[in-house]
Order: sequence, then structure tokens, then C-alpha cells
Amino acid sequence: MKCAGFIAAVLILACFQSTATAAERPNIVLIMADDLGFADLGCYGSEISTPNLDALATAGLRFTQFYNTAKCHCSRVSLLTGMYCDQAGAEQLSRGATIAEVLGAADYSTAMVGKWHLSKQPTDFGFDCYWGHLSGATNFFTGDETFRLNGIPWAVPQELNGRPFYTTNAIMDFALDFLEEARTKDQPFLLYTAFNAPHYPLQAPEEDIARYDGKYSAGWDVLRQERHQRQLESGLLPSRWKLSPRPAHIPAWSDLSTGEQQWEADRMEVFAAMVEILDRNVGRLVEYLKQHDLFENTIILFCSDNGACPFERTRGRNLKPWDPKSYWTYDASWAHVGNTPFRLYKQNQHEGGISSPMIVHWPAGLKTEAGSVTDQPAHLVDFMATFLELSGAEYPQRVGDRIIDPLVGRSLVPIFDGKQRDPHESLYFHFSTDRALRQGPWKLVSAKLGRWELYNLDEDRTELNDLAAKHPERVAVMAEEWFRIARGQERLQGREVAPVNDELKELNFRKSTNGTSE
Repeated sequence: MKCAGFIAAVLILACFQSTATAAERPNIVLIMADDLGFADLGCYGSEISTPNLDALATAGLRFTQFYNTAKCHCSRVSLLTGMYCDQAGAEQLSRGATIAEVLGAADYSTAMVGKWHLSKQPTDFGFDCYWGHLSGATNFFTGDETFRLNGIPWAVPQELNGRPFYTTNAIMDFALDFLEEARTKDQPFLLYTAFNAPHYPLQAPEEDIARYDGKYSAGWDVLRQERHQRQLESGLLPSRWKLSPRPAHIPAWSDLSTGEQQWEADRMEVFAAMVEILDRNVGRLVEYLKQHDLFENTIILFCSDNGACPFERTRGRNLKPWDPKSYWTYDASWAHVGNTPFRLYKQNQHEGGISSPMIVHWPAGLKTEAGSVTDQPAHLVDFMATFLELSGAEYPQRVGDRIIDPLVGRSLVPIFDGKQRDPHESLYFHFSTDRALRQGPWKLVSAKLGRWELYNLDEDRTELNDLAAKHPERVAVMAEEWFRIARGQERLQGREVAPVNDELKELNFRKSTNGTSE
């Protein structure tokens, strides 16, 4: 399976002058899950079986304060370009250079598999090889019309490599094919693996779901308490961050009828199976790297694009989730468990929406003690700066006809070295009318143009003690900085930079749990 190479001509005005030899530079595997909550992996407190990711965490490094943008396409833009979404030109990437373009110019082989969800195709933005779907979500058994192989439409078959087609498995099938080709070249590689799982529709093979039969019959109130207890007992999170309570828009499990409890348990069983299948495929990747003596000098980074998803969009509860015609989702009730111990969800800029698990594994280069946990804040925008430092590549001022905006991210390498890195002065967050700004321990946040809330995250990362009334001057200064970045760097206009409504509280969120897009 040969790669297409660069489909579009790439002109990078900044010269590549690597200070590292090819032998020293690591291979890079960047894995992003889709709609995976902070607490949905075993090593982050979950009851879901994720032995392969847990093993990477046990031998590597976990972040407890790693941030995404709370939304699918925005996070992909930030991951690829090292800048905030609209600053980079949003889906068009009109002001951003991708990690593939930059590392490709530094003599890296570049490949991508999985969900794209941006304009054009990955092969238009520096990836030598690509297989996956351009859409924001797809049927896991039958796919859709947006599947591409190196820029060419690809018809989804009923079977692939001797087994029924299932998107999560196929993503790794092609990833390993691309690695097989990359390892024949005398150059390091970048592999970006963008799983669509566990994004809805909730679909999985019957035998995988069966392993979770009865696992969720105790309900979300009990499961969330259990996840939080594991987070505390493992030392992942400090006890001073109290578990956020079940919000008013989620019913108590005990208030549901027996039939509704069964339905809710059933759909969480499917979600768990999807996560386990994702983990199994990470295991296939790890095994391949070990078999071909690539594991030691390959840095593997795993994260999620946003917090767990609260959108209720189920169609056809009567269809089983291993039926390709099914379309199940779960809603805020289980998403609240996925984001343990935080508040709110995908799309919101509260911690439940923007907090991601992040695992780093790199035997040859990671200097932290095996199984370490870092509480240093970091963000998707930091990947580009990190890869620049690891590869010796140069950040461009221009790519083709695109004038490239300045980089926002800061390298994570000092953290990998076990040091305290120079932190971001501000971390900015925005999706639609949800917004936030973090400066040191202080976080300013608003949901749906609701009033500004202020939290000291060192003491209260679950955002239970709003200090806005106590520190109005800090609110004003931080709000001014948010608007400066939004109007200047991000070039936002209209309702997205409208003033907050001081009378509108977060309760208004209840009207918007269905969201507006993938």
C-alpha cells in the first residue's frame, strides 16, 4: 500500500537546519480518542478494561491538567497547528501549518489514520499517507461516503483482512500498513492516529458488549463515586478537589423505573466495549513497535479531543447496538460519570469539557520515574512546539499561499525531563458562547454567555466555590484579556464576543444539552 506523497506543493520559507541526527530523533505516534472523558480509562479511575493504555501509563507519565478545546474540530486544529482554532483559520487551516508539513520538511515520514473533520484532506496538508473518514462521525460497521485512501474515495467493504469491517479495527489495520512502509525508509516517522471511538453512534460487536453485561446496573451515582475513589486511592488526584455533585438536569438513578435503568445500563455497556476495543488496537500498535525494535525510541502520546458528550440523539432504541442500522447515544447522565470528578461536558469550557487524560510513553527519552503523574498544566497547542524541539525542525512563516500565524504552544520537553517548565502566562478557551481563561491557578469561565465565574483551581479544580463576587478586580482584568485574545489573535466577531449576561447563571445550560454539531 504505497503512499501518495505530497499532493499539494509545499513552500516553507524557513529553512530546516536539524541539530539532531536521524538516529537521535524519535519516531512520534500521536493518538487522539473521540469524546473520551477524563475518567474513562482504567489508569484515570475507570472500571473499563484498558490494559494496554494502563501499561503505557505505568511505564510512562500521566498528566492531570492537560487541556483540549471541548469540541471535535477545534481540538484537531489545535493539535495539528499549535495554535488556537480560529487563530489558525478554523477548519480551513488558512493561517496554520500542520505538524505533518513541518515534520515532513525535517525529513520525517508522515502518515495519518482515522477521523479528519476539517476541510480538504490530510494529504492536502502534508501527510504522505492517509486512510480514514473526512466526516465528524461515522457508522462503525458500514462507514460513509467520506472514506479516503491517499486522497482517493474508498468504498467500505463488508470484511477487511478476514473479519467483519469495524472502523476502530480498520484504523489500526491501515496504521500498521503505513508503519510497515515507513520502517523501510531511513527516516523517523510521524503517525497521527485519530480514533472515532468512542464517539456516537454507540456500536460494537455483540461479543465485546457481552463482557460488560451487568457492569452498570448499579447506576451512575454509584459508578461516579467508585471512579472518584479510585482516583484518590491511586494518587492521581488530591482529596482537596471535592467530587462535584450530580446536577439538577440528571435524575437520581433510584428515581428511574426498572425499564429505564436497564436501558441506561445497556447503552453504557456499549460505550465501555468501544473503549476496550480502542485499547485493544493500541495494544496491536505497541506489539508492532516492539516486534520491529521501534518501541524504545518512539514517543507515544495519547489524549482525547474533548470531555464526555451529553448529546441525546438516539434513534431506534429497539435496534441492538451490533446492528449496523442502530444509532444509540448516551446523554449527560453517563457523561457526568465520564468526566469524574469535574462539572459539565463536551462544548463547555468548565473542567468537564476541556480536561483530557494524557499519557506519554518514551523509553529512550522520558526522564521521569515510571508511573509518574504531573500536575503541570498543558494544552493541545503544545504538541507542535514539542515536536519542533524533538525533531530539530523549524517553524515556518509561510506554507504555500498560507501566511502562518505565530505559534501559541510551548514545548512539553522540560516536563518529559522531569523539570518544571516555564508555564503559559494565559491559556485561552472558546467554543461558541462558552469561554474561559486560565492564569496560574485562577480560572475565569462562562457558559452560554452566562455570568463570569472565578475559581482557584489549586484549591477547587472541580469548580464548586465561585469567587467572582469576592475578587471583582481579577474578574475584570481576566475578562479584558479574554476579549483581547478573542478579538485579536482569534479574530472573533458577533455573538462569540458578546458581553456576558450578569443575570444569566449556568442553569441555562440545561436548555442546550443536545448541542449544535458533531
